[in-house]
Amino acid sequence: MPRWKALPEGLDPEVSEFTSQLRGLVDRSGLSIAAVSDRTGYSKTSWERYLNGRLLAPKGAIVALADVTGTHQGHLTTMWELAERAWSRSEMRHDMTMEAIRISQARSALGEFSQNPVGGSGRPGGSAGTGAPGGSGGRPAGATVDFGVMRGPGAPSVPQQRGPGGPPRPGGPSPAGPPPAGGRKRGRRRMTIFVAGVVGAALVTAAAVLLTDIGGDGGEQTVAESPSPSPSSSAPVLPAGVKCGGDACTGKDPEEMGCGGEFVETVASATVGTALIEVRYSKTCSAAWARITQAAVGDEVRITAGGETSGQTGEVETATNAYTPMVASPDSAGAKACATLASGETGCTPVR
Repeated sequence: MPRWKALPEGLDPEVSEFTSQLRGLVDRSGLSIAAVSDRTGYSKTSWERYLNGRLLAPKGAIVALADVTGTHQGHLTTMWELAERAWSRSEMRHDMTMEAIRISQARSALGEFSQNPVGGSGRPGGSAGTGAPGGSGGRPAGATVDFGVMRGPGAPSVPQQRGPGGPPRPGGPSPAGPPPAGGRKRGRRRMTIFVAGVVGAALVTAAAVLLTDIGGDGGEQTVAESPSPSPSSSAPVLPAGVKCGGDACTGKDPEEMGCGGEFVETVASATVGTALIEVRYSKTCSAAWARITQAAVGDEVRITAGGETSGQTGEVETATNAYTPMVASPDSAGAKACATLASGETGCTPVR
């Protein structure tokens, strides 16, 4: 039975090539997916999705895999960037297709709605309930009314009615009937808006006067400004997903605190018996921890930074590797990893 499933049909060629390269790295390392998950800090389910082309691995997972398999990080991240751009283009094409489908459905629905208008009279140019064709309020067809034209300073607005082909006739309602109710409503709305504007202006003026007079005898008011925090007392801003820094990381699990992945590097290593011990340091978290691989059950590894009394210990219990909790360390120079194997053999990494 083959180890890998066939990649999904329609997968972008660059994404397919990158996924095949990841599979080759895992194959050459001899690690199972469970072991890759254990050493990189990303779940087994996630790696199954990455290696089967159902999801593009994040950059942090790629950096961690390069570290585990001894691959050049720069080369692998270059290929990841190409795959990431191809993956984004595929998602964009999918979004545009879905948008086109939604637009087509909306146009179809609106087309059906326009063919069956609700409450329409069915007569173009007219409206339901009017007494004359093409008009309203008993006005003859073709007549227009001009409201609100001022003839001089202070002159009242006089509606002028223009009959078909005749000059405007000022003054009073036309013989055809009183002015339409719409004109009176518009006039009332204009007056209401004007009054509201006057009242609003008066309120703004009153507020400005009150604010100017606050302070008793006219002396200037001094507004106390809150002191700005000093740069030395403000906590550093951590990247998204990182949950601790410095002393707050001591005793914490590096993977749970988000200090692994792209934020960690191996700064020292040594071989003790058949086991490999490493000093792992995260500049982002200002913390170090030790990792032991190719080990046996009962082997122990310890990390110290700045003194033997400030260390943390991890023990291999069921797998062939383990790592310690973190210790705070402002830099990687003083961090040291030591191993005590079940066979009694001991050894440490060199201190830089």
